[in-house]
Amino acid sequence: MFYNNVVRIVRALIFILNGKITVQNKEKLPVDQPYILAAPHRSWLDPVYIAIAAFPHVYSTMAKQELFGSKIIGWLLRKLHAFPVNREKPGPSALKQPVTILKEGKRNVLIFSTGSRYDSGIKGGTSAMARLAKVPIVPVVFQGPFTFGRLLKREKGIVRFGDPIELPKGVRLNKEELAEIDRKLLESFDQLDKEINPDFVYEYQKKS
Repeated sequence: MFYNNVVRIVRALIFILNGKITVQNKEKLPVDQPYILAAPHRSWLDPVYIAIAAFPHVYSTMAKQELFGSKIIGWLLRKLHAFPVNREKPGPSALKQPVTILKEGKRNVLIFSTGSRYDSGIKGGTSAMARLAKVPIVPVVFQGPFTFGRLLKREKGIVRFGDPIELPKGVRLNKEELAEIDRKLLESFDQLDKEINPDFVYEYQKKS
């Protein structure tokens, strides 16, 4: 209930500040099984726009563990079904919680497969998570205002969902095969971007 109410409130604020979000291919989202919603990470607005576009689908999301250092922010993140992950040393434990959530079937998992705004390649883990939980991966991209200033200038926000990527059932995948699924996911991001705007190019930020 808390998650739903927050999404509704933020959706109203986004509408006032930036107008209605354009949502494309929402019918691609599975309704009869849990799944991983995978996106490239480009802005702090990514999870906001994607969560609104996918609503009423509910997600748990990985967040860097540093954000949970604040009692207030940590409490809010947990109420929104987020869980901490150590980006520097993720390890096998980083997969345990999202896989458990997916197997329980109560929520889906939203993951930013490029890791951070500074990266363009798949970090791995998405395909491994899908294999362990036995769920499909649905690619999604967000184009629009990547900064608060551009949000206030009412730059159009667009979220486009892609075809689910199904992993072979009953087959044990090796590292090379999992890497191939990650490559297919990255290609899906590129394809979705071009379907929205053939001229779209995201300039990955440089670390200061």
